[in-house]
Amino acid sequence: MMKGWEKYTLGDIYDVRDGTHDSPKYQPQGYPLITSKNLKNNGLNFEKVQYISEQDYNKINERSAVHKGDILLAMIGTIGNPVVVEVEPQFAIKNVALIKVPKNQNSYFLKYYLQTLYVESKMCREAKGTTQKFVGLGYLRNFPIFLPPLPEQKRIVAILDEAFEGIDAAIANTEKNLANARELFESYLNGVFTEKGEGWVEKKLHEILTRQPRNGWSPPANNHSPTGTPVLTLSAVTGFHFNQYKRKFTNAPTKKDAHYWLKNGEFLISRSNTPELVGHVAICENLVTPTICCDLIMKMQIDSSQADTKFIYWYFRTCKMRNLITSSAQGANPTMKKINKGIVQNLPVTFPSIQKQKNIANILDDFYLNTQELESIYQRKLEALKELKQSILEKAFTGELTGDVAKEVADTSKEIAA
Repeated sequence: MMKGWEKYTLGDIYDVRDGTHDSPKYQPQGYPLITSKNLKNNGLNFEKVQYISEQDYNKINERSAVHKGDILLAMIGTIGNPVVVEVEPQFAIKNVALIKVPKNQNSYFLKYYLQTLYVESKMCREAKGTTQKFVGLGYLRNFPIFLPPLPEQKRIVAILDEAFEGIDAAIANTEKNLANARELFESYLNGVFTEKGEGWVEKKLHEILTRQPRNGWSPPANNHSPTGTPVLTLSAVTGFHFNQYKRKFTNAPTKKDAHYWLKNGEFLISRSNTPELVGHVAICENLVTPTICCDLIMKMQIDSSQADTKFIYWYFRTCKMRNLITSSAQGANPTMKKINKGIVQNLPVTFPSIQKQKNIANILDDFYLNTQELESIYQRKLEALKELKQSILEKAFTGELTGDVAKEVADTSKEIAA
């Protein structure tokens, strides 16, 4: 143990509580109800916050009132993401740990400790639950922590603040460059299909198909097995990329001439998913193992005498088509929408001659590949910056943090982000 540092549990030093576990009635406006999904390491995110009445707000705050200097920690889903409350809040919390920091301790020291890889990996590893991970109050109250005297806490926080200022600036700049790369491609893609020249015609999708859309088949759940016949899962086309290894296996009997077998070159579209992901498209390519298309994906064949499949693929990725598909999706469940065969068949497609289609598709393929390479570079920079951040945190909580570290980190982060 480092000199002057003492071992405790969080419950020994801090008042650890949680928010409501009830489901208050949501309303269009009122008091924000902060849940685990609203916590980010860079602060609170109010973009998708739900609102509750003053009565529910007061009820929750009778036992879990949040004040300036408190720390919030996600207890469900992505465990962690500690946030220091920096102003007197006007919100309540649900399924979020509330850690009240006494005056003889430093809130930011605890936040940095909770951000270490040791803590994050330990909580993730020891969290309970199968479909959704969670940690309880008892677990958090018994979680170990080593604490130095308050002056040392403040010294460490000051160095980390200075070091992280440079890292966070580099991360923000890299994320901006990454977003710009993506926006550049999206802008180019949409521009190609907006600035149509002479000779472009419009038809319904069903008019340019040799095989109409048809759902695949999902074998009964009791036939799932570790090995057997591959069955594509919905995630195989999510993200607009075909991934034949996103699959399950079944031992259910199959028919060789059944409609559900995937064929290379087929055009695929997800027919059920969240509002943002429904209607994602992909092309079945490089399939080497006989594989079943699942029921949540429609498969069809583009008529090669009229249209180029890759051109149609890019056309379906434009903002115009994405907006049309998502607005046409149906379903009472706000988190799960569906498109049926009729909707898909009647989607409008606009295209020029076959040769122009192939030329456009090739140009978009090349542009996209260059954009992906650029994104890959930025992603590697982000990973390096985050690893740098973790290495500094490790030094801080193993007694190796000196005043020279901040300058070294600032120089390193500039080199990475350059």
